[in-house]
Amino acid sequence: MRMVSIASGSSGNCIYIGSDNTHLLVDAGISNKRIQEGLNDIGLTGSDVTGILVTHEHSDHIKGLGVLSRKYHLPIYGTKETLDEIAACKTLGTFDTGLLSPIEPDVDFQIGDLTVKPFKIDHDAVNPVAYRVENGSKAVAVATDMGHFDQYVIDHLQKLDAILLESNHDVRMLETGPYPYYLKRRILGDHGHLSNENAGRLLNNILHDNLKKIFLGHLSKENNYAELAYETVRLEIDEGDCPYGASDFSISVASRDKMSEVVCL
Repeated sequence: MRMVSIASGSSGNCIYIGSDNTHLLVDAGISNKRIQEGLNDIGLTGSDVTGILVTHEHSDHIKGLGVLSRKYHLPIYGTKETLDEIAACKTLGTFDTGLLSPIEPDVDFQIGDLTVKPFKIDHDAVNPVAYRVENGSKAVAVATDMGHFDQYVIDHLQKLDAILLESNHDVRMLETGPYPYYLKRRILGDHGHLSNENAGRLLNNILHDNLKKIFLGHLSKENNYAELAYETVRLEIDEGDCPYGASDFSISVASRDKMSEVVCL
């Protein structure tokens, strides 16, 4: 099983998760060209992709869907409400809506030899989900665009081998930055985005001996930067109420414009 971030940030997101036989993308919020280049870097092409898991309908998660789907006739998985928004999105152009495959939170489904476990998240979208993907004894997850976390989210992120977790903003940068007040309230609200501090606090609840890789993702271009996210999350782990220190784990920041390292499990 492999996992790699092709792009992750407030401007566009696309994560690859796959096995030897099944190749999935979580979101397609960047250009088809960049997706193709990312796939090529790991020895794949668009025609190798088995399907696309969509977390929600915001443009930084779907803007490459139309071209990708038209070119490769790929199934698109998401909640019914998300898929309705995608079907109505004129900027994606025309594509075969028969490829839209509705899923439900907390109802597992199979794509090839991968088991996909969607679960609910709180974000200002119609019915967003995060995804846990399993192959045999291995499990990875992509969990971004969450205004907050609770025990339900914690339970779905247990015993992972790798995770890409949102570390969207630094609260002080956001509060003192140029965003209008309503947008600051949205981001800081329960249906907004996870801060660096809250990413670290969430990790304190899911760390375990076999967690091989932590990617911090979906960073805001205006209200965060990689070094700050990295150091803040590490500090939360080191000062948190858990038996681990940050140095016990491989932690890195997924870039908005560069591929991450490939995690092989």
